[in-house]
Amino acid sequence: MAEPAGKRLKSSLPLCRAHRSSAGSRARHNLQAAVEEALCGVSSLLWDGAYRLQALASVFERDDVALPRVASFFHQEALKQQDEAEAMLGYLAERGGNYCGKDVHKPCCEAVRAVLPALELLLLQLKEEVGVLVELSQLAREHGDPHAASVVKSHFLTPRMERMKLLGDLLTSARRVGCTNDQAGGFGEYILNELQEELSG
Repeated sequence: MAEPAGKRLKSSLPLCRAHRSSAGSRARHNLQAAVEEALCGVSSLLWDGAYRLQALASVFERDDVALPRVASFFHQEALKQQDEAEAMLGYLAERGGNYCGKDVHKPCCEAVRAVLPALELLLLQLKEEVGVLVELSQLAREHGDPHAASVVKSHFLTPRMERMKLLGDLLTSARRVGCTNDQAGGFGEYILNELQEELSG
């Protein structure tokens, strides 16, 4: 028995619920509605991630935390995330699709006040994005759009894998120098801030 036309299979793709299809666009070329909606939703996910990274950067700029290189690292990550979100929107526009913006919500990282939980939060965010991008690539292939699948893989997925490796190295270094999850901070955070090359980017 076939699935009803309006019913979707479970998916972790962030779809845009209020999406307006660009079916009448003259620039639209072989862009299926499901792929367009998924690209729109993933773009919103990337913007949310950039906003969360900016919030984390501001935590380490505060005078009671004062880890400027860590703050700079999160600012750089936020800029990379913004560039990728803009690139995805550019790709969506090139293919003749529409972007439907959504409301920006609180970044949900107010409780983070130490380096180790911030890095772990960033790693979780990257893992979620990688999963969503893999699913987006598969969706594009299923709908006969190998170009979108290739662009997602080469421009968005591959750089995230490199960032995840760097982040894993940073987490290992943070644990080795004694960074903890407590909000008081300590010598480990100071050592990581001063000596870790990857933080200066």
